[in-house]
Order: sequence, then C-alpha cells, then structure tokens
Amino acid sequence: MGRYRHLADTARILRSVPGIGPVASSTLIAELPELGALTGEEAAALTGLAPVAQDSGTLRGKRAIAGGRRALRHVMFQAALVASHHNPTLKAFADRLRKAGKPHKVIVTAVARKLVIIANALCKSRREWEHRHP
Repeated sequence: MGRYRHLADTARILRSVPGIGPVASSTLIAELPELGALTGEEAAALTGLAPVAQDSGTLRGKRAIAGGRRALRHVMFQAALVASHHNPTLKAFADRLRKAGKPHKVIVTAVARKLVIIANALCKSRREWEHRHP
C-alpha cells in the first residue's frame, strides 16, 4: 500500500503547481518515474527540453531541443501554455522573454523546461507549490 500512497502524494504535489493538471501530472508520473531523484538538468534532458549544442571546433551552431521522451515533451508543451497564462511566476518569466523579442516557440519551450525543473524540485523535497508574492 505504501507505493500507492507515494504515487498519490506525488500526484498531489504535481497538481499543486498552476499549469499542471490531471493529464500532465499522470504523464509525468508514468513517463518520468525518476522524477524527484534527478537534477533539474537531467529532468529537462530526459523530457527532451534541454538545449543541445550544434558546435564543431570554433563554429557555434544554433541550440535546439532534441531527444528525450517525446510523449512527455508534448504534454509539457501544453502544460507550459497554460502555466504561462495562469502561473504568476511563469507568466512573469514568459512576459520577460516576450519583451526581449524571443519567438513564441522558444518561450513555450523555456516555460516547459522550467515547469519540469520545478516539478522535479518539488517532488524531491516532497513539498507542494507555494506562491510567493513579490
């Protein structure tokens, strides 16, 4: 029975984050069972949201996301769209990127990456989301 309680607690923690709903939390639990036992960078890489360099010698190529767990990445893009409108912290982050002239897809990818990192950190500390007023 302990395993089911742990999964229920993980789902509750994930659902406490504005932008992560029932589909995103279930997908995170199913597709990323390592959640909470990883670093933020590892979680982003496994989700396929970490930038991959296309460098060779002195040539610096464009950064792009690649690899990872495709189904999870698609669900996190949808969660990022919601979070960038309804999560005050991530909305401010998205607005800052928008003001800097970043393309929409870059903004959504950055918000999705930050959302995965937040979810991983909360699962690691076994704490629910707390909104901090500026």
